[in-house]
Amino acid sequence: MVDNLTNRFWKFVKRPEGNAYDEAFTLEETSLSSPVDGQVIVKNQYLSLDAGTRMWITGREDGYQPPLDLNIPMVGLGVGEVIASSDPNFAEGDLVRGFGQWADYSVVTAELSGLMKLDKSIDDVRQHLGVLGFTGWTGMWGITETGQAKAGENVLVSAAGGAAGMVACQIARNLGCHVYGTAGGADKCAFLEKEFGITAIDYKSENVADRLAQIEGGIDVYFDNVGGPQIDAVFPNMANYGRIAISGLIAEYSGQPTQPARFDQILMKRLTVKGFFSPDFADQGARLTEALKEQYIAGKLDMPFDVTDGLENMLTAYTKLFTGGNIGKTLVKLF
Repeated sequence: MVDNLTNRFWKFVKRPEGNAYDEAFTLEETSLSSPVDGQVIVKNQYLSLDAGTRMWITGREDGYQPPLDLNIPMVGLGVGEVIASSDPNFAEGDLVRGFGQWADYSVVTAELSGLMKLDKSIDDVRQHLGVLGFTGWTGMWGITETGQAKAGENVLVSAAGGAAGMVACQIARNLGCHVYGTAGGADKCAFLEKEFGITAIDYKSENVADRLAQIEGGIDVYFDNVGGPQIDAVFPNMANYGRIAISGLIAEYSGQPTQPARFDQILMKRLTVKGFFSPDFADQGARLTEALKEQYIAGKLDMPFDVTDGLENMLTAYTKLFTGGNIGKTLVKLF
């Protein structure tokens, strides 16, 4: 029974300036009631911290979806166990993933939250938010579909130390590409080279443009998670007829969009530049998951996790996404 069970949740109360998330959210409590009208109550085990949500809490009306309203529970992706359900498709004890709330318990409806049952045979439940979830889908789609990378090509991934970047690097490596990745700090770069066998470039201490200029034949595919100044280092070093797959613009979510100084290179090198978001290929989720699962089980695809314990520490974990404090997928562990 869930009646009168206390639920803590983060309420979105103000659009943040920069990384001032303490001013944007308050931790509150409410009482749960039994689910009605198709509702499902999920006891969250892990909550996913994703950089794209930063755009949801701005006031921008020109994003890929409308900004979130103020004074509502903050929305986020999570994995957990169904503890009560009024939906005949979900039963108590089901392991599920969906867009619920930053809360101990998410109250959702299946259609609106994208709720889906998960494979309990996976040895690490966290991977349903890692290589087998939207992060994995994004990495695979950007490399194989949007970027159309082929064996022998040069592939560059920005924010290679982040979750989507790590998947993209490994997918490209598994295709037989020559993989390069930008990351901030010597430790991250050393990790990427040791664990994934790519060539890492430290954008904090190296001249990125000079390093990219050394890539013989130029960059065939650029998987971009960053935007901002890095794109100006990339454009002149793209190969003719190169492809740029834009997955994220983390450098621009909290400020004004930048204007690439070397925009001319799109014409000069006849580049294809295309943005993509996971909602675009959500209907391909089952296919993508099976392809990713095959590589994961074979030991060819993995994801480290940066885990923070406790819902009360949600904002500390969230800030890591925008300060370079994480390696791999950032999660908050609840139960």
